[in-house]
Amino acid sequence: MAGGHVPRSVLVTGGSSGIGRAVVQRVAAEDFDVCFTYRSGEARARELVEALPGRRLRALPFDQGDHESVEQLVRSLPAPPDVVIFNAALGSATVTGYASSAAAQDEALLRVNATGVLWLAQRLVPAMRERGSGTLVFVSSVLGGVTTFPGFRLADGMSKAAVAFLAWQLAAELSHTGVDVYAICPGATETPMLEASTLSAMTPEQRRAFEQRLPKGRLVRPEEIAELALFLCRPEARVLHGAVLDASLGLGVHPGLVTGG
Repeated sequence: MAGGHVPRSVLVTGGSSGIGRAVVQRVAAEDFDVCFTYRSGEARARELVEALPGRRLRALPFDQGDHESVEQLVRSLPAPPDVVIFNAALGSATVTGYASSAAAQDEALLRVNATGVLWLAQRLVPAMRERGSGTLVFVSSVLGGVTTFPGFRLADGMSKAAVAFLAWQLAAELSHTGVDVYAICPGATETPMLEASTLSAMTPEQRRAFEQRLPKGRLVRPEEIAELALFLCRPEARVLHGAVLDASLGLGVHPGLVTGG
């Protein structure tokens, strides 16, 4: 980090399951001080803390779509974090637990996935500027952040495109500071979110056929995204400042493998 500052504290949003959980486990193993958030997964969050005894790990409730919750989260942090990994998001299936009507779901996807990320970044970036160092890692998606998939939910892709844009814009604005900015765009990743939206409706035969169509014939593993996120926490990653990284095993350059195009 700039000025020789070594990052030791990390905030991971949406850290109780999926990619966020893998990120929490990976950065905690490197002895970072880790705060992570959860919305409805309090039991999973508690279990994760208990599963990593001896680590400096703290779970905080957080509703990214609520501005007051953003303010409360910032007030609850023990100190301004060195690294923020913006991972919390709704998906096309998980949004059904957030809102009932199609219109309300579309609004929730945009508010939680895009506006809430903006609110949190606006609250945390000033402290990084003042300190002269910091790292922002935005988790977007291959959908919206890299390419398009005809037939997929528009509001979902729009929200992920907004996250990638936010990363580009902040990278430009912070290019002469010690704050580093990146975005990661995972592809089809073996997470509860993909299970809810896609995999749960498949028979074992359909799932095998789906995975065989994917690049490399498999799903992305959450641990692979976590390893990439950890690398971006390090000074060696600075050459990638502003990069929106396609972490889809190649699906971003060949979306027709899923859409049939």
